[in-house]
Amino acid sequence: MRRVVITGAGAINALGASAAATCEAMREGRCGIGPLDIRDVDRLMIRIGGQIRGYDETAHFSRSEIALFDPFTQYALLSSREALAQSGLEITEALSYRAGVIIGTSGGGLHTQDESYRLVYQEGKNRVHPFIVPRLMNNAAASQVSMAHGLKGPSYCVATACSSSNHAIGQAFQLIRSGATDVMLTGGTESMLVFGGIKAWEGLRVMSKDGCRPFCKTRNGMVQGEGAAIFVLEEYEAARARGAPILAEICGFAMTSDAADIVMPSQDGAARAIAGALADAGMAAEEVGYINAHGTGTTANDRTECAAVRQVFGDHADRLMISSTKSMHGHLIGGTGAVELLAVIMALRDGIVAPTVGYVEPDPECDLDVVPNVAREARIGAALSNAFAFGGLNAVLALRAI
Repeated sequence: MRRVVITGAGAINALGASAAATCEAMREGRCGIGPLDIRDVDRLMIRIGGQIRGYDETAHFSRSEIALFDPFTQYALLSSREALAQSGLEITEALSYRAGVIIGTSGGGLHTQDESYRLVYQEGKNRVHPFIVPRLMNNAAASQVSMAHGLKGPSYCVATACSSSNHAIGQAFQLIRSGATDVMLTGGTESMLVFGGIKAWEGLRVMSKDGCRPFCKTRNGMVQGEGAAIFVLEEYEAARARGAPILAEICGFAMTSDAADIVMPSQDGAARAIAGALADAGMAAEEVGYINAHGTGTTANDRTECAAVRQVFGDHADRLMISSTKSMHGHLIGGTGAVELLAVIMALRDGIVAPTVGYVEPDPECDLDVVPNVAREARIGAALSNAFAFGGLNAVLALRAI
């Protein structure tokens, strides 16, 4: 099986309009969560989120493109441009047939849906824009990225709620490793910060009104965010031969199903995914120095995840670091694992472990080193990225420094 490396990264989210800006904010422990500026916010109980500020779509896209691109598609396109520019990869005619796109999203074009429902039900309109379906369909981002860069190989979207990004990245990794493709653009994108999107999540009663504090005893729920991160994955020998910047190597991937409860997490399901990623990578538990946690800030997730880590790592659990960057950028749902992968790359490449900010008081049920509030310098050779979704769908990536 072939080795797979990351040679480019792009992002936009509440922490910054690029991958570099996002990582800088993570290093500084900045929090991008704040008051929401959306229509009808006064009708919401939850009025905070990791919202992208100062974004001007006209600076990046033409009028005709804006008519066709929901924000979740725009974010993916911007991130893909940045990732390809960093990688320096030229998509030739021959390569285009062995290059594809897999992008995770949970909600798809929710801005388009929200506005269209208003027009039809609230304002009584009997016609909608002819591009509504191409804007709101979940595969719009993946399709537009493939067209923008001429990628003619396998291209599709993955929708597994909060694990969508990790599932997408893991499947892209497997396609290259198996020899089915040579290059993949992959990651996740989400833009749920509209009235309908937040109102739906309010019904679950898992949202915090005052902030995201993963692993903290005072935590009281998750906070939504928005944005995207896209990565260029390549076969290692080809990347090395062309002198590409290699950010990290993806070594293993595993996915499991809890087959138990639609919303409550399972320690066993999470543990099996973690152990499976280690086994797929041929990685000993003692090699891992950092885990980017799913870490939503809900009572059930955080204690279950910590228990799963202890189940797999045993005594080594006390010697590894585990942090949740959702405390800074919010929970991007289908796009969250992609943005969080930036923190893993930063730990492996730069030796900087992103913190869990907003941490106030230790919780005995989350008694791991959660890197509270301040980033930490450390030499990390191997790391994991966890994603555990509603529906009991778990996806874990294993990476090494290179």
